[in-house]
Amino acid sequence: MQHKITATSLALAAALTSGAAAAHISISSGPATANQSQEVAFSVGHGCEGADTTSVTIEIPEGVTSVRPMTSDFGQIAVTTDDAGTVTAVSWTKLASTVLASDVGFYKLIVRLKAPDQPFSTLYFPAHQTCTDAEGKESVVDWVALEETADAEPAPTLPILPQRYPGWNKLTVSQAVPDLSVFFGNAVIVWKGDAAYSVNPTTVELIGQTDGVTLLDWLRAKDEIWVKY
Repeated sequence: MQHKITATSLALAAALTSGAAAAHISISSGPATANQSQEVAFSVGHGCEGADTTSVTIEIPEGVTSVRPMTSDFGQIAVTTDDAGTVTAVSWTKLASTVLASDVGFYKLIVRLKAPDQPFSTLYFPAHQTCTDAEGKESVVDWVALEETADAEPAPTLPILPQRYPGWNKLTVSQAVPDLSVFFGNAVIVWKGDAAYSVNPTTVELIGQTDGVTLLDWLRAKDEIWVKY
C-alpha cells in the first residue's frame, strides 16, 4: 500500500514533455496509437542546400491502412496504390508558380491513417524530397535509412503506443524496450515493481529521493508495468 501511495504522489508531480528529432523531414505529431485512426504530420524543416522544397513523396509501410492525405496549400496530391488497391505512397507537388526563390519555407503535410495493432513497435516511412533552385535545377534527398549514416539520411519514424486511458494503465510489453523515452515520452510515470521511470526531471529527482525505489531504464519482453497518463 505504501508503494501505491508513493507512486501516486510521484505521478502528481510529473508533467508531460515531448520532443522530436531534428531532421529535414520528420514526424512532428508524436507517436501513434495501435489500431486507431489518427492524423500524422510530416514536417519539412528545410529545403536542399538553399533551394526550396517542391515535391515530397512518403512511402506507406505495410500494415498501415485507411490512408487519406490531407489537402494542403503546399501543392497537388497524388496517391499510389498496388494491384490490390492498397495505398503504398502519397505525394505533394508544388505548382511551378508557387516555388520560392530560396529555402525560406517550413511545410507540414498531414496524412490520416490507421496504425496497425502492433504496440511498442516503430514504423518507418521512407520519404523523398525534391527541391528546385532559382535556376530551375532539381535535386533529390532520400530519407530512407533505418538509422543515420554517412551514406543515407534517416527515414521518418512513428512509434506505436498501446491503447490506453487517462490515469493508471496495466500493460504487458510485447518486446524489449531499451529506450523508454521512445514509447513513454508522454507518460507521467512508469512503474515496474519497485523501479520507476519518467521523462520529467523533477519526477526523476523524486524517484531518486524515495526509499526503496530505483530508476527504471529499460524493459524486457513480457514485462508487466503500470503506466499513468
